Amino acid sequence: MFYKKGQTEFKEPSPGIRFKTLTFGDQTQMLQFHLAQGSELAEHSHPQEQIGYLLSGKIEFIINGERLIAEPGDSWCIQGNVPHYAKALEDSDVIEVFYPQREDLK
Repeated sequence: MFYKKGQTEFKEPSPGIRFKTLTFGDQTQMLQFHLAQGSELAEHSHPQEQIGYLLSGKIEFIINGERLIAEPGDSWCIQGNVPHYAKALEDSDVIEVFYPQREDLK
């Protein structure tokens, strides 16, 4: 599967949070997220493993009760079913990969 830049459009599931699929395979899915400063992802969990990389901005995470601050170049892996929360401290751009794919983010 090969996608050219601009081939997919951003979706905005809630104010300040946008995402688009960059590519996907049989099992994995890679997305780009843009989080506006001050936007929050409420604490949640899902069965998929989640690997992320912060391109720009600054994000506060609480992962399984531990508070972490991500800055450009930082990356993370959140195991499936682990509770996590995120707040954009600055406008932020993130690349994330989910395994297996998240049906709710298609």
